[in-house]
Amino acid sequence: MTDRFAHHLRLDQIRDGQRVDLVADEAERLAIADRLDLGPIERLDAHVTLSRTGPAVRAEGRLAATLEQRCVVTGEPIAAHIDEPFAFLFTPAPQHGEPDEEVELGTEDCDVVFYAGSAIDLGGAIADTLALSLDPYPRSASADAALREARVLTEEQASPFAALAALKKESDS
Repeated sequence: MTDRFAHHLRLDQIRDGQRVDLVADEAERLAIADRLDLGPIERLDAHVTLSRTGPAVRAEGRLAATLEQRCVVTGEPIAAHIDEPFAFLFTPAPQHGEPDEEVELGTEDCDVVFYAGSAIDLGGAIADTLALSLDPYPRSASADAALREARVLTEEQASPFAALAALKKESDS
């Protein structure tokens, strides 16, 4: 995905153990909020340590953001704070015609981000991590009341077990 938070780092300038601090400016935060359909993003920064092995670059760090999401029920703004560790392995994109190499990843392994050319886009990977860190179904304090008023059943009320219990109660009467 492309957005204004693209921070390209040239491979020939990356030092092992290099620390990079990225702080999104107002225009970058606005572009990311628009892309992710969010309210205002007040803060978005990442602190990253880079290490390099040949063409592969490992980026480990922490993402912090203060932003506003919208309640999925009422549309009300909800304040959210993201504080998420991350680890990426930037590696060259597979060449066309090369057979795909099978790689088995464990739980301690990091996300693999492919790059082409002589630079990696650290900002783009961090913006994608922000997107994955968001609550997919944010709910405001008034969401439950709005759902009850609209006569929407809760998960417990709509479960097959609740339907069976109601049938049993009916047959016992």
